[in-house]
Amino acid sequence: MHLYKKMASGQRLAERGASLRLLAVLVGMALVAQLAVAEPSREEGGGMDCSGLGREIVFAGLDWGSAQLHNHIAGQLLQTGFGCEYTDIPGSTIPMVQGLVRGDIDINMEIWFNTAPEDFHTAAADGTVLDLGLNMEASEMSFLVPRYVIEGDAERGIAPMAPDLKSVADLPRYAELFKDPEQPDKGRYYNCIIGWQCELTNNKKMEAYGLDEHFTNFRPGAAPALDASMAAAYEKGEAWLGYYWGPTPLLGTYVMVPLEEPDWTQDCWDGDRGCAFPPSIVNVAVSKAFADAASEEMIELLRAYEVDQMMVSAYLAKQSEMDAEWAEVAREFLKNETDVWTAWVSDAVASRVQAALDG
Repeated sequence: MHLYKKMASGQRLAERGASLRLLAVLVGMALVAQLAVAEPSREEGGGMDCSGLGREIVFAGLDWGSAQLHNHIAGQLLQTGFGCEYTDIPGSTIPMVQGLVRGDIDINMEIWFNTAPEDFHTAAADGTVLDLGLNMEASEMSFLVPRYVIEGDAERGIAPMAPDLKSVADLPRYAELFKDPEQPDKGRYYNCIIGWQCELTNNKKMEAYGLDEHFTNFRPGAAPALDASMAAAYEKGEAWLGYYWGPTPLLGTYVMVPLEEPDWTQDCWDGDRGCAFPPSIVNVAVSKAFADAASEEMIELLRAYEVDQMMVSAYLAKQSEMDAEWAEVAREFLKNETDVWTAWVSDAVASRVQAALDG
């Protein structure tokens, strides 16, 4: 009996131990389930997840304003929304693309697709870099006039000068309005900078549209001269006709209207170029190494990033007016354009970014 009692007691202890172990497992499973409910998944935008990198994110510090603006908008979203740090390395297009291919650069916010180096297209084809799609559609506008020329400006006391002016086909009727001070029997067209490719294209356009019979083809020797001609006319409320491109601070400062041209086609471009410039597609691209290390939600932010070029021009003008650092201008963008950037991120990320902006 004594031996039996010891054996029965040992069995009860073993059974009790097994029960305790089972209870511990069940409690642990309950805690895991509770944590899963309390902490949203990465797909839901719950985590400040920059751990896969373990270092600063490196942007291509391209040497023009719109690229700098994009870098700091995206950089601040990654910083305040995901807990990442970021920097940029200054340089021009070719070394920045080469750095992206090597993996030294993580993100290039402005790949001008139509004119990108062949290295980019090769790397995108073999997967060394990932082309995440459109950032913005930029444009070159051959025939621009101030909006007040067509619509007037009541606040400035300017009456419409050419209310029926809509397309390049209408221009011969308005040559007198754009009178050239040096050749008063013709209007003046301010072409692109002499020697630039856009100047050569516009020379062909003038001939194709028959405008060389009605307008002098005035070609400034430098960009400041072209800028000054538009600015001087606009400030005086005078008529001005000429070429410009965006996004740029000037088009963010002055309200200009492009005149209609026939739609671009390859046949036209290969021929007399009597049509609009082809669209300039500007994409976002990342290195494969960055794509592999970053969270899916970070990549989706960059994939969703898209802005209107005229909005970019407005912030380029703001930077010039404020004489501010690009990081400050990007912060102004995030404060003012909530409807734009919140469409790129989850609600949880948007809340963290907004809290940082309010702080």
